[in-house]
Amino acid sequence: MEIKGFDYQRVTVADGVTLQAAVGGSGSPVVLLHGFPQTHLMWRHVAADLAADHTVICPDLRGYGASDKPVDTDGERYAKRTMAADIVALARALGHERFALAGHDRGALVAVRAGLDHPDAVTHLAALDVLPTLDMWDVLHGTTAAVGFHLYLMAQPPGLPEQLISGSPDAFFGHFLDVWTRDPAALPADVRAAYLAASRAAVPSIVADYRASAGIDVVHDRADLSAGNRLRMPVTVLQQDWGAALGYDAAALWRAWAPDLEHRTVSCGHFMAEEAPAEVVAALRALLGR
Repeated sequence: MEIKGFDYQRVTVADGVTLQAAVGGSGSPVVLLHGFPQTHLMWRHVAADLAADHTVICPDLRGYGASDKPVDTDGERYAKRTMAADIVALARALGHERFALAGHDRGALVAVRAGLDHPDAVTHLAALDVLPTLDMWDVLHGTTAAVGFHLYLMAQPPGLPEQLISGSPDAFFGHFLDVWTRDPAALPADVRAAYLAASRAAVPSIVADYRASAGIDVVHDRADLSAGNRLRMPVTVLQQDWGAALGYDAAALWRAWAPDLEHRTVSCGHFMAEEAPAEVVAALRALLGR
């Protein structure tokens, strides 16, 4: 499946790694990064709207969808630092030295790392329904951590997680598509099938992405926190009210990383770009005006 009216390109972003990206519209560039267990297709509604006055770039992340899936031989090929460098290289290859960046879920973690590592390239940043990596691990404790069971499963050493998930991939990935959605109609059968097929074909790289967030990503984030490195650009965060359920102040956690922060709680489910695209577009347009 494709985003209607967008052109598709394959762009080399690192040695032996190419990303597929859907590109549409014209004007100042906005890059949209998808989450788990999805592909760039999750942005289909938002991208079409923004393309009226922006150049919109929607890649499949390294390890996902139609993009390359290098074997993680060193524990760093799916570090968010590596994946963020992919996105900066992609934008540059398409002619954009500076761009606005929005990410959902895993894509938001890549976006945050891009903002920290490449502040001269990222003009505005939006993160949808995540916490920064360090904070994510800190708020999960006791029985409430069961909601994040997949984080712990995929944090295990190579072998067992891949074997277990590959044994019944549609059940595993479909679980999240089902329980994280408040409006099932937002994920039509053909879109759901596309997500399952893409995830089924990417089990090792998806696990490697998550494993990095329990390892090298934590190392990088702690170093930034200690060094006082913060997101310098305007930041907007849209989140479900997980703080109320798990007992933390999400806005305060984000503000420690992003001094120029607009934080909003939404009433839709996790897949907000599909469940509430007008609300997401409005938030992104407001961010781009800051």
